[in-house]
Amino acid sequence: MSLACIIPDMKYTLEDQTLALAGVLQAAWLVQQIARSGKAPDSTVESSLETLFKMDSLDVQDVYGGAIGVNQGLRVLRQQLSGAAGVDMEITQYVIALLQLEKKLRNNNAMLEHITTELERIRGQMEYFSLTHENVIASLGGLYQETISTLLPRILVQGEQSILSSQANANKIRALLLAGIRSAVLWRQVGGNKIKLLFKKSAYQKAAKQWQRNM
Repeated sequence: MSLACIIPDMKYTLEDQTLALAGVLQAAWLVQQIARSGKAPDSTVESSLETLFKMDSLDVQDVYGGAIGVNQGLRVLRQQLSGAAGVDMEITQYVIALLQLEKKLRNNNAMLEHITTELERIRGQMEYFSLTHENVIASLGGLYQETISTLLPRILVQGEQSILSSQANANKIRALLLAGIRSAVLWRQVGGNKIKLLFKKSAYQKAAKQWQRNM
């Protein structure tokens, strides 16, 4: 199994790509919220972190528990693609960095295997603690720190220094960045790429809108 383990021979659609891309944006948005205020919706944080343990999913919807699992990401995606007035450049920078890091990770089999092995170990922690327990969050944050954060470009999170200096907040931010990487891996696996994102913005926006209508 791998960080994004789904059946490779299935036919994936732009709608599948939209869900995975929304997963990247949702992680970026959550990082921004925590860095600025130290707070983020618990249910949305949990939905993003759950994707790290969906390694045997048969389709994209199952990874996110349906579109509802990335509802905030779909909302942010629509805003980001709506034009200059709706674009949050900070979120854009996070997303670009996550996609760049995914490319680096894709070519590092040893790191991919290590991340997968450690996620299985952390899954074992969840027999005793909940997904959002500080021990589990610390393990996920530590995994990001020892793997993805060693790659370039390093993501420089902007926010209140008093908030960022909190170990609990730092762990949660790193755990969510790892979830963002997981969605970036999935987006690429189901056919997403930067060229499509550049030339099919309206199609992605339309698909995001349709997903939200069908919830």
